[in-house]
Amino acid sequence: MGKVIFDISMSLDGFITGANPRPEAGWGGLGEGGERLHDWGFNSADPRNSEIMARYVNMGANIFGRIGYDHSILNWGADGPSGAARVPTVIVSHSVPRDVPENGVYTFVDSVEAAFETAKKLAGDKDILIMGADVAQQFLKRGLIDEISIHLVPVVFGSGTRLFDGLDSEHVPLETLEVIQTSEAIHMRFRVVR
Repeated sequence: MGKVIFDISMSLDGFITGANPRPEAGWGGLGEGGERLHDWGFNSADPRNSEIMARYVNMGANIFGRIGYDHSILNWGADGPSGAARVPTVIVSHSVPRDVPENGVYTFVDSVEAAFETAKKLAGDKDILIMGADVAQQFLKRGLIDEISIHLVPVVFGSGTRLFDGLDSEHVPLETLEVIQTSEAIHMRFRVVR
């Protein structure tokens, strides 16, 4: 198995969605103005942004929570978040939705532990990508994340979904591995110190 990587774009004030996130609110249901968080990866001429984006397309498996799935499935379709690459995607959910796309890349499990074990089998020796605040916090609390990659976008949202709300007061020591500054985002990669 490769590394377990939590990757997310975040506003300067710590939000990973805009206000009122819902399926019909922009790509991925990111709320009002939330698409701004991903402009660095999809609407940038800077080749460094494209190189960083390319790192996360060919993972061995993805792990998302049910909210992320519900908000994004309209855009993902059967191919999942990686599009034509069709990376297996594990969804942590207490139930399986009725409208799962036929021949999709999705596997539904009911716990973080089951998601971890399922993703390990699906990924083989490739890395596993985790997205979404709640699922990532659960993995972080259990010591299952190897790296955290945050793309800090120069915008202040004021409201939305906060990245680290709900974490206990326990400290999680990190080691800085990389910082790349572009005009659209500051890309920071950290190793979780165990």
